[in-house]
Amino acid sequence: MEQLSSRTIYTNPWLRLREDTVRRADGSVGIYGVLDKVDWSLVIPFDGKGFHLVEQFRYPLGVRCWEFPAGTAPEGTTPTPLELAHDELREETGLRAGRMMHLGTMATAPAITNQRGHCFLATDLVPGAPEREHEEQDMRTAWFSRARVEAMIMRGEIVDAHTLAAFGMLLMHERSLG
Repeated sequence: MEQLSSRTIYTNPWLRLREDTVRRADGSVGIYGVLDKVDWSLVIPFDGKGFHLVEQFRYPLGVRCWEFPAGTAPEGTTPTPLELAHDELREETGLRAGRMMHLGTMATAPAITNQRGHCFLATDLVPGAPEREHEEQDMRTAWFSRARVEAMIMRGEIVDAHTLAAFGMLLMHERSLG
């Protein structure tokens, strides 16, 4: 597909929505809506037995959701995915990781956005005080056993797609270790 033109429909500090005029492979012309967002990092804090998750209110869904800690960089900053992972872990849970292993990268929703996510496994955890942003003040944190996380997934209590995909990456990583 060839981009012929682009115009911004809406923008705010977290995203930009644009409409592109494109030429398809058959020569026909059409439009494509694209959501430009910065990349994110997600962290799976694992102590060898269980996982540390965060719960927060998700306005679009109107419910509280359990998830692995994750987020994007503050506006005007450009940390590496690894630096962002350390920042998000500390900010949301207070934990510091002695080891951080990259499990993989995923496209958030490749049909509508250019955003990618970077998933990390955090181990050798040291507790500390969270450093939450204003929007995260209602956030709660808790440790869950592996069996409980799996049961929460099966019951539909964990619905965050990034958390589900990251857990799948973790399982494949563990399987590759044999």
